[in-house]
Amino acid sequence: MIDDIAVFDANDIENHIEALGALLHACVHDGASIGFVLPFSRRESEDFWSRNVLPAIREGRRRLLVIRKNGCIAGTGQLDFDTPPNQPHRAEIRKLMVHPDFRRQGIARALMVELENIAFHLGRGLITLDTRTGDKAEPLYTALGYHTAGIIPGYCRDPLKDHLDPTTIMYKTI
Repeated sequence: MIDDIAVFDANDIENHIEALGALLHACVHDGASIGFVLPFSRRESEDFWSRNVLPAIREGRRRLLVIRKNGCIAGTGQLDFDTPPNQPHRAEIRKLMVHPDFRRQGIARALMVELENIAFHLGRGLITLDTRTGDKAEPLYTALGYHTAGIIPGYCRDPLKDHLDPTTIMYKTI
């Protein structure tokens, strides 16, 4: 059972930087294709939160959702709505992560549903995301009503080995 789901503000991020860093570090070391490759240190994990996410949250360009389970940060997801003037109707899901110890418990689904609710309340009717083609999350996105726009071959480096993976670009109208 999920303890709670919360929107983290800048102070929350600063107060939980080590736990957020531990989540990202564990996910990357488990093979998650979320922008990082091995070797990948805890310090680099914490730097991502402080240098990338924190400024976007402070400037009101992104929302960060956090799910706790058993008192631990079990998962996070970001909604980026920093779009150009011709795309005020769109938002992007970024860095959906669930700690390997908490997978297959409905956390990713709960994060996605709440991110969609936030997008709707912000007046964003189109949500986009990308995921490594064939990844475990792809069937979840499809089950939630996301459609495949296309696949880009050789899009990103695999986090664990020297190999380029394709990515699937997906979207949903809400």
